[in-house]
Amino acid sequence: MLHPRARTLLLLALPALTIGVASSLVLLLVMKIAAVLQSILWFGIPWRLGVDPDSPGWILLMLTLTGVAVGLVIRFSTGHGGPDPATEPLISAPVAVNALPGLVLALILGLAGGVSLGPEHPVMVLNIALAVAIGARAFPRVAPLDWTILASAGTLGALFGTPVAAALIFSQTLTASNDVPLWDRLFAPLMAAAAGALTTTVLSHPHFTLPIPHYPQLHIVDIISGAVVTMLAIALGMVAVWCLPRLHQLMQRLKNPVLALGIGGFLLGILGIMGGNITLFKGLDEMQQLAFAQTFTVSDYLLFAVIKLAALVVATACGFRGGRIFPAVFVGVALGLMLHQHVDAVPAAVTVSCAVLGLVLVVTRDGWLSLFLAAVVVPDTTLLPLLCIVMLPAWLLLAGKPMMVAPRRDK
Repeated sequence: MLHPRARTLLLLALPALTIGVASSLVLLLVMKIAAVLQSILWFGIPWRLGVDPDSPGWILLMLTLTGVAVGLVIRFSTGHGGPDPATEPLISAPVAVNALPGLVLALILGLAGGVSLGPEHPVMVLNIALAVAIGARAFPRVAPLDWTILASAGTLGALFGTPVAAALIFSQTLTASNDVPLWDRLFAPLMAAAAGALTTTVLSHPHFTLPIPHYPQLHIVDIISGAVVTMLAIALGMVAVWCLPRLHQLMQRLKNPVLALGIGGFLLGILGIMGGNITLFKGLDEMQQLAFAQTFTVSDYLLFAVIKLAALVVATACGFRGGRIFPAVFVGVALGLMLHQHVDAVPAAVTVSCAVLGLVLVVTRDGWLSLFLAAVVVPDTTLLPLLCIVMLPAWLLLAGKPMMVAPRRDK
């Protein structure tokens, strides 16, 4: 009943499903361990010592010790804790398996210790390396690139709880040919992404959506306002793009990762004291606090956005293992809420979604992923035409501009 081409695609279903589920389980396991350790460090130990975990002294101590601990892992582990995220895109070539234990330990310590980075890059590296290593043994005729695509698709689905992001990203990278239609190429990655997304949704229930009031109807003035918000977000993000490679180069001169990350942790502690605990950690749960709180002022939101962006640059430049997407979304939410409160005539749905769009676009330089995250944070279909329109001048503004990546150090 099936065409030979369809039977070939069906043969890919089981490996794709397996990799998707495994990618989600790896992510959830890492996040669970980090959450338990975070609870011990920020609640259990301070409670036993009679210390306020929100106090400046505890924040400074925890971030500094976290920097030293991550530095020791990178200094003495095999493979030096995996690739430096400051010099790598989200999806890159597989690394050696012996570098993974150090990478996982450095990631867990950073997430639990309050570092302003997300799990996306190290978990992507971990899943790709495992898929390539295991896949090469089980199916030696399959190219490593195919395992890389399936693992990255499964991880994207697991991270966001939906296969849509993977579909959008791979639709622009897996170009179709006359012999192989695009959807034939997308079949296995989408299967992996769907399996990863369903596993995460069943076991964890990820929550990106914010309680933003419904946007009832599109108006021309909102398109203009949204474009202005997006430009402001891009301008703020480009400051970070300018700072990252310069600070990264400065920290690399220290040679010793323990010293560099110890100094970085101390700087993150100072920033955490200035911004409070809401500016620590990866930012996913903290942006929910931003949206639910009714007591923050325009100055508070601006402070949160600037501090979080500075912490993102410092953490990345110093060599902490983590991703930049989740903190960028937090910065966009804080900036959007600040602009809405400053000019309340512009709906919060417009300011928040457009600010997230601009910040993620600067950090990832991926239009589809930026549109996806803006639409997930404020899930209102009425906003989709507006977001597509404001994307055009934003992309025009960023065309040819440097990306948020530091140059690799010569070995």
